[in-house]
Amino acid sequence: MSVARATGSPGESATRKLAAARARLVLDRPFLGALAMHLPLVADEDLRTIGTDACALYFNPGFIDLLSFAETQFVLAHEALHCALGHFHRGRHRLRARWDRACDYCVNQLLADDGMAPPKGALADPAYRGMAAEEIYALLDEHGGGDPLDKHLFGDFASDLADAAHAGTNERLRAEWQDRLAAAATEAAQVGRLGPAFSAVLDRIVQPRLPWRALLARFLMATARDDYSFQRPGRREGTAMLPGLKSTTAELVVALDTSGSVTHAEFRAFLDELDALKGQIHARVTLLACDAALAPQGPWRFESWESVWLPRDVVGGGGTRFTPVFEWVDAHAIRPDALLYFTDAQGEFPAHAPEYPVLWLVKGNAVVPWGERVQLN
Repeated sequence: MSVARATGSPGESATRKLAAARARLVLDRPFLGALAMHLPLVADEDLRTIGTDACALYFNPGFIDLLSFAETQFVLAHEALHCALGHFHRGRHRLRARWDRACDYCVNQLLADDGMAPPKGALADPAYRGMAAEEIYALLDEHGGGDPLDKHLFGDFASDLADAAHAGTNERLRAEWQDRLAAAATEAAQVGRLGPAFSAVLDRIVQPRLPWRALLARFLMATARDDYSFQRPGRREGTAMLPGLKSTTAELVVALDTSGSVTHAEFRAFLDELDALKGQIHARVTLLACDAALAPQGPWRFESWESVWLPRDVVGGGGTRFTPVFEWVDAHAIRPDALLYFTDAQGEFPAHAPEYPVLWLVKGNAVVPWGERVQLN
């Protein structure tokens, strides 16, 4: 631990206040306090508020002097969590201002859920509870929506990625903070002081879910009906029975939740992705729309070479029940290779899982009782 300003410097009172708040944080919230201890305090009057580069905590003394003691603890924890969650290296190709806001929404909601008091104007929204910064980023507008509490002095964007020396430093910092996070969480959990807000969501936020497009592709490739056959070749091919690749059509049932929680544009993005993949796996698609009941216009069927589309006159808005889709499959004696359901997962599920694979593409944080779940981030 180090403190940048000597006694008598312009930032002396602010430095003492931060040091006292950090010491108290160690006692009251050992998980956050342990992380904050890794950031030396450096006064910087050019900053508007505070900031971090994952190596130190920089602060404007005038800003710190105006904070309450509880708010001072909050800003310390805020900077430490940015570092511990790896926000300085996860931005990559994303738009900088939008990524900064997403990181603040992630951190501030965690701290608010842990009972801490944010300074006035801090970005926080319970709608983002439990989400990783990547997931929040996808839900934000490109412009507007408020400013981050602090200055993110992160250097992994765009041109910086071409700098091998910088990349090496960034990777070292990432590994160091990952170790610090694991150690702090383990020690706090052992004494029962991790806090429910962190113990419930920390694993998911540190290890964000893979992009849904990649997971959808992986799931569909596993259903492909390409296999090797030892069927006897034709006479012109000789007499040796060598394995050959044989393709048959895969049967997919796709269900869209039209209860109003998912927009037509989101349906279109999903169907476009499905369209691009189904040709690769020779898949025939049966499309259903459902809120509390199946849309009477359906089902719609598409061969592997046909584009999947959804008529705009399909409307829903009622309650949400998933059971009608599975009952329809049973009633028509269909045994699909997989069923894909695009939904917010808030509704009535069948009591038991079917015998065929089910993939839920979920908008929001609701859980599913069975099947494979993919977060639409």
